[in-house]
Amino acid sequence: MVAVDKLSLTPVSNLDDAFDRASELKAFDETKAGVKGLVDAGVVEIPRIFYRPTKIDDSSSVETHLGVPVVDLEDVDKDPFRRREIVDKIREASETWGFFQAVNHGVPARLQEEVINGVRRFYELDSEVKKQYYTRETTAPFVYNCNFDLFSAPAANWRDTFFTLMAPVSPRLQDLPEVCRDILVDYSKEIAKLGELIFELLSEALGLKSAHLLDLDCNEGLALVCHYYPPCPQPELTIGATEHSDDTFITVLLQDHIGGLQVLQHNKWVDIPPVPGALVVNVGSLLQLVTNDRFVSSEHRVLANSEGCPRVSVASFFTTGPLPTSKRYRPIEELLSEENRAKYREITVREYNLYFAEKGLDGTSALSHFRL
Repeated sequence: MVAVDKLSLTPVSNLDDAFDRASELKAFDETKAGVKGLVDAGVVEIPRIFYRPTKIDDSSSVETHLGVPVVDLEDVDKDPFRRREIVDKIREASETWGFFQAVNHGVPARLQEEVINGVRRFYELDSEVKKQYYTRETTAPFVYNCNFDLFSAPAANWRDTFFTLMAPVSPRLQDLPEVCRDILVDYSKEIAKLGELIFELLSEALGLKSAHLLDLDCNEGLALVCHYYPPCPQPELTIGATEHSDDTFITVLLQDHIGGLQVLQHNKWVDIPPVPGALVVNVGSLLQLVTNDRFVSSEHRVLANSEGCPRVSVASFFTTGPLPTSKRYRPIEELLSEENRAKYREITVREYNLYFAEKGLDGTSALSHFRL
């Protein structure tokens, strides 16, 4: 058995033995120590609740000759010709990859480094201090737990996560952990400004006026989702994040130097290696819906961390998530025609978010549920 703080979990080597998965998930969750607690306890074998039956075979599944587009945003607001070039690159990336790496985006490198360090500081707090933030109540101002879909997913992912909604209403400072509260606020302000620019460029890439997506309030909500991927003793038997597409309009991701993020392109997994100073931008499922599949929200995943130190990432989700709102979204009228009719029914962001949360990360798209 894998023992952590008097907790006994069935190890992956006992796959043939019967075990009570629900009870072990509950017992693990009640420790409030997350995956980091397992690693701190010195586990050398992953618990069975993390076992992923589909083996990750990098040698046969990863395409090494493809690369996610890199878009240089320098002078985007100064040179109209340069802006058109950038819009063209973003259009192509959004229609084919659903991903691009943005450089010269205006978010200071110092701030990027500080937010990564701030997130790391939280996860390296004493476990008893962190436990006060551990919750499965998604409307709490600061939510820390291990796998939002722990009890519904086929296999648990080897990571811990915290998230906080920074807009439309900012959390009270006292609700954020002291070790990272100031940098979360400062970073979110810079990301909000970058998000406005990206939505303008995406609007222009659709042939619409610059403010179209902003007028639809696509940037109204902003959540910071901060992942911590501890080193894994058997990374080939589990995964850091199951393949999925984001339940957002767009996601702006800051990853540290470790790597592990992959996107599915032409049925091949393609690495998105960390580029110093770059931010990864990807189309979320809500943007795919309002563009009527013009822009694609691609499946992506994170491999379990095989390095000797933890991987940290900060994902900025542009969505109001579970907040109750009356705003309804459907495919943009200007993009429709007799030959290109609406493919999705009208929904609220909350409706999509609740279905996504209920479904969990099971390797299938939530968008199909809303197709006409």
